[in-house]
Amino acid sequence: MSEEVQQLVVRLARENPRWGYQRIHGELLRRGGRVSASSIRRILRAHGLDPAPRRGAANWRSFLPQQAAGIVACDFFTVDTVFLRRVWVLFFIEFGSRRVHLAGVTDHPTGLWVAQQARNLGTVLGDQAAAFRFLIRDRDAKFTRAFDDVWRSAGAEVIRTPVRAPNANAVAERWVGTVRRECLDQLLIVGCQQLVRVLRRYVQHYNQRRPQRSWAHATPVPSDRAEARNAPNLGPATSPRRPRWTDPRVRVRSMTSRLLAPPRGRTTAREYQRLAPRYLAEARAVRLISGGSG
Repeated sequence: MSEEVQQLVVRLARENPRWGYQRIHGELLRRGGRVSASSIRRILRAHGLDPAPRRGAANWRSFLPQQAAGIVACDFFTVDTVFLRRVWVLFFIEFGSRRVHLAGVTDHPTGLWVAQQARNLGTVLGDQAAAFRFLIRDRDAKFTRAFDDVWRSAGAEVIRTPVRAPNANAVAERWVGTVRRECLDQLLIVGCQQLVRVLRRYVQHYNQRRPQRSWAHATPVPSDRAEARNAPNLGPATSPRRPRWTDPRVRVRSMTSRLLAPPRGRTTAREYQRLAPRYLAEARAVRLISGGSG
């Protein structure tokens, strides 16, 4: 059997994990290939692939990276003010770019308020909202049917996480920990207005300035600095850097303390008498070079 046919069989098996050797055999017959099913099974085993279908069953961890560009998640977190009032914060985060959208802050969250924040976000995103295929949320009662209908009208499918399974919405949960450690735990929040200003400033910093390790230290929203750094180098725009030492007198002055320093360790009087002429000669040379009188 030719090497090209073997590579085709292995490629079909790896790109279509739900296909068994019988399905691959049928696909090759449709394309005019004359390969027996037993030969395909032998090729798959030689390359470490299971001839049976559903090799490497899809799970939640493998599903998210494959669909990251079309997934957006939302969640709530609470902030307690200095007056012992609890404030609720609703946010959305894109899986593909890790961009965060601050939806709203309130001390009385209701289903109607949450649905209205979803409509406001859809208006801000515009055509970009149609690119999201999935919305991940938990089973909080504040996410009502009206909230789900807003996203279904945009073409997104709403996925509810299992009960008491925060890892199913790990990206949103991780951002909550980030905003608490880097921002909210360092401040005293007085009320909703101050919290809105603080979070807007931090979200702007997070989206435009904070590098993401999982994305090769890139920012969710490309900034002008990043574009300038990634631009091709067309040569130096300024004159080359001058050497560090341009005046010999500057260099001599910087070396004076080292030249006149006594030797390390214990030094006897006889050794000082022996080394004194050398110290005097070096000091005289330093003064002459630096422009002083001898």
